Amino acid sequence: MYEPEVTIITPTYNIVEAEKTDDFYLQINLLDKQTYPYIEHLVIDNASGDGTQELLKEYKNDGYINFLSAPDNGKFEALNKGISMAKGKYIGFLSCDDFYHDITAINNIVALMEEQDADYCYFPSYCRQADGSAFLYLPSMLNIFQVMPCSHQAMIFRKDLLEKLSGFDSKFKIMASYDLMLRLMLGRYKGVLYEYNVLTYCMGEQALKYSVQVEAECKHIFYKNYKTMYNMSEEVLDRLVKISEIPKPLLDKFAKFFPGEEDVFYERYEQMYNMRYQNAQMQREQERMNRAR
Repeated sequence: MYEPEVTIITPTYNIVEAEKTDDFYLQINLLDKQTYPYIEHLVIDNASGDGTQELLKEYKNDGYINFLSAPDNGKFEALNKGISMAKGKYIGFLSCDDFYHDITAINNIVALMEEQDADYCYFPSYCRQADGSAFLYLPSMLNIFQVMPCSHQAMIFRKDLLEKLSGFDSKFKIMASYDLMLRLMLGRYKGVLYEYNVLTYCMGEQALKYSVQVEAECKHIFYKNYKTMYNMSEEVLDRLVKISEIPKPLLDKFAKFFPGEEDVFYERYEQMYNMRYQNAQMQREQERMNRAR
């Protein structure tokens, strides 16, 4: 019986200098312990000069990985290189410090995607923060038109779908994965939820450090993807990015992407909008108090 292969793509850059070799070792060994036997681990390195290339050569010689080391213009360009090189029918993405903590994960996800003939699969995950704490990140697909619904690491995709969509739009340096997820939803491709938590990933440092760039990229992403559905003025974009407010005509169009779940969709929209609006109000009040001191 034919078993579809899975390719896991990991971008790397100077992981020795960043002291992430232990995390990478854990990732590789847990992939090796997966009960699914047909896994290709492809590492795309950004021409590291700190000993990372030598480390990758050792892992390749031991049969754990294949790798390419060449200059790139960021993580998402590296992931696109990996997509073009991947041999698998299905593709997953892991940063060098992420790992599947359930060794049956890939086997069960592939079985579900084959059974459901799914284009992509998404699942809960643990998100590790910089202070070492972690929280459970549950996918929020009903909020996808307002906020990023899950991490791209907590997803598995069909390779032919990623190729059809031309992979990640690498002009977005931080939020390209969100753009891809919106294109999946707007294209009405079939996603399936795997309800078990099988992954641990690290919160992206760039999204926290460069909040202004994140907002700018989100504006561009919303305009790019919604402009044929509604007049995305600067005011509309600003309110959508800052407080998740969606104009009613556009909101009604989005509801149609969730047939049978429209009531829940509107409820989740209101919850997200109210939460972000209140947070924005509190932040403005805090700023006002700071200026008055």
